[in-house]
Amino acid sequence: MTLPGRCYTYVGPEDVRRAVLPGAGGRVIRRAEDLDPYTEAEDGEPFTYVVGLDGLLRLAPRRSEHVACAGGGDVLGAGEISFRRTPHGPHVHEVSNQSTGYCPDPDSWPAVAAALDRAGIGRSDGFTHALVFRRCEGCEENNVVREGVFVCVFCDSDLPLAWNVTPLARQGRQGGKEARGPREPHGS
Repeated sequence: MTLPGRCYTYVGPEDVRRAVLPGAGGRVIRRAEDLDPYTEAEDGEPFTYVVGLDGLLRLAPRRSEHVACAGGGDVLGAGEISFRRTPHGPHVHEVSNQSTGYCPDPDSWPAVAAALDRAGIGRSDGFTHALVFRRCEGCEENNVVREGVFVCVFCDSDLPLAWNVTPLARQGRQGGKEARGPREPHGS
């Protein structure tokens, strides 16, 4: 089986990665029935999710770290997801790529869609909320691009148009600060 998309490596703070327990990870969702304990308990409550390199969806409580949900490994997709029960089975209510630990590009959607299809879970045709992440080539901080303005919130440098968030050797990095809207002159 060929898996869609690129592989994302954890880019968040090293102290968070080091806290991941060996053998830990999110609940693997192989089929729609695996959602029952989640959807029956809290219909619509968002969860942290990752799509592992095996193409399987994994869920953890919403405030869990994505790297913990992934068991410390690389992923094909990551974000937040919620489900609704329907007469035809569970269906994705909302899904995003909101993960400042992995900063997946919106083009990670095919891997997320494939994992949901594989499990037999109804879904939309794309993310209901997609974030655009970029690493500043000047100060090396990760940013969330807002309103299509590719400007670093930390140093005011232009951000690349193509996805470029890759692991850095620096430890204790901040992840995923939001880039602001249109530039304003310094000192205003």
